[in-house]
Amino acid sequence: MKGRWRVAWLVALAAGAGAGCGGDGAPRAVGTLERDRIELTAEAPEPILEIPVREGDMVAAGDRVVRLDPERFTARVRMAQGARDRAQARLDELARGPRRERIDEGRARLSGAEGVFETARHDLERAKELSAQSVASRSRLDEQRARFDEARAERDGARAALEALLEGTTTEELDQARAGLAEAEAALDEARVQEERLDVRAPVAGRVDALPFEVGERPPTGATVAVLLADQAPYARAYVPEAVRSHVAPGSAARVHVDGVDRSFAGRVRSVSADSSFTPFFALTERDRGRLVYVAKIDLVEPEARALPSGVPVEVELVLEP
Repeated sequence: MKGRWRVAWLVALAAGAGAGCGGDGAPRAVGTLERDRIELTAEAPEPILEIPVREGDMVAAGDRVVRLDPERFTARVRMAQGARDRAQARLDELARGPRRERIDEGRARLSGAEGVFETARHDLERAKELSAQSVASRSRLDEQRARFDEARAERDGARAALEALLEGTTTEELDQARAGLAEAEAALDEARVQEERLDVRAPVAGRVDALPFEVGERPPTGATVAVLLADQAPYARAYVPEAVRSHVAPGSAARVHVDGVDRSFAGRVRSVSADSSFTPFFALTERDRGRLVYVAKIDLVEPEARALPSGVPVEVELVLEP
């Protein structure tokens, strides 16, 4: 059954090979005029504050199309600025080194700790003498020894802290502070970018084709808030029959016949899909339906083509490559 169907299909293909040809024998593909669509999306689920354009308006590159509420992201920018400022101040402090007041404080602390240490040492010696004479108890000696050990530890800690202040900031500390500042600046840049993207602007010149939301609505993240049609000459989106696909390549010349226009326009094949699809029911006659076709985009290269509207049916006369 499958074999008979394939034979019948091949016979139909051979019989209809000329159905897509014009009067001069050149193969033709049918389709419509299109323009590049640019979908602008919401970067965050924030309410829409402003839509300064209407459907059908022309906009230049950089013009505002939709503005979302930036309040939450403005707060994030302020938080990131605070973190950046703290990181900068920490780096400046380390680069400057310890202040004179802190060094004087460290010396005073060491002097006091040495005084306490000397007192504890004398008390311990006295406790040892009294214990040897059986005048003081063993527990009294242990208590004085514990105080001596504590005073010695305090003195050594104060001495180490003063030495660190006198030596200044190490290279490792400066490197860590610089890395912290770089991280804080990157976080601030990211917060600013997120805030700026709530002000949706046209990336290129074009015509506003659709505005799916109204002011006050809260589109979800990633939702399309505006659709632009690029301000350029349209291209023909046509269906190339399988029988001639191997002779059509990017760069091939073509003539585009637009419904309702007396003249034809020079074209150049931009691309041809590598994946086949079935011919849409509206693209060919009843006899030709069911064939495999390949979607091609053919640029209209003449300046006069810029005025042509989108969506108009066309026939593309293909110039086949050898």
